[in-house]
Amino acid sequence: MNSLPNRILKHREIWLAAAIALLVGLIAMRFPAFARLGNLLTVFNDTSILIILALGQMVVILTRSIDLSMASNLAFTGMLVAMTNAAFPAIPVPVLILTAMFVGAALGAFNGILVWKLGIPPIVVTLGTLTVFRGATFVLSGGAWVNADRMSPAFIALQRSAFLGLPILSWFAICAIALFYVIMTRTPFGRSVYAVGVNPTASVYAGIDVGRTKFLAFCISGLVAGLCGYLWVSRYVIASTEVANGYELSIIAACVIGGVSIAGGLGSVAGAVLGALFLGIIGSALPVVNVSPFWQMAISGGAIILAVVLNARGERRQGRIILKKAAAA
Repeated sequence: MNSLPNRILKHREIWLAAAIALLVGLIAMRFPAFARLGNLLTVFNDTSILIILALGQMVVILTRSIDLSMASNLAFTGMLVAMTNAAFPAIPVPVLILTAMFVGAALGAFNGILVWKLGIPPIVVTLGTLTVFRGATFVLSGGAWVNADRMSPAFIALQRSAFLGLPILSWFAICAIALFYVIMTRTPFGRSVYAVGVNPTASVYAGIDVGRTKFLAFCISGLVAGLCGYLWVSRYVIASTEVANGYELSIIAACVIGGVSIAGGLGSVAGAVLGALFLGIIGSALPVVNVSPFWQMAISGGAIILAVVLNARGERRQGRIILKKAAAA
């Protein structure tokens, strides 16, 4: 029987939380204000969009897939709702948010159909739609930008309001974390996602529709990207074809650092959230200590490589345990 310390060491989330606490502590030694509650809440708010996107990507990765088009989906839906708001400022903001989520889910469903019905590898599908969605954003806008002066006050004001002392954007992230936790731990769909990632063949014999599960995972990632399309545009008050360009790498990095295995079937909501927070703290803290942007990229890349190595070692160790149990039986 494993002791409590050994069980703790097996949880990547605990290690990552400790690393985040250590990072904050080291920075606070030089800049004590960084560790204040108000500043940490600001960091969480600044990382909220990445947290929400990482949760959507996590569901896809758990099924042994990947969605490289989330940032392009975000750019398209953000441009769509920004242009709609500029043309029809009387449309309520909740309607625009629902529109962004619906369009984002439709784009995700397009990815899912190609993976499910045509059997095209997810990385190939989403690498193609990454460019297609980004090009569609340019066609939709004609290459023009939508700036703050064309957006209605209500469109911009929602995120700048607060509830119980927290910005609304932070509440979006908190609600997303709670919702994904329930979905992944308390619903048949969540169990199916993990089963498909662990062993697709066995999942078929268990009565799970592997293709449909992957399709729904892409729908979720698309819906999340659509929501973040509005959140991004209203937060930074600009919509352009360059919005979130290359951000898909940060989304995947947050998942990998959080212990979500690229091989599928292994990962958690807490891990994805902590991975995003780790990147958010690095992005917020390193400029404070005068670390150059190039070293920031190197540190982030090193963290990703270390996370992949740890994931690979954990999966090999798990595989050996399974083989030993099989041999004993």
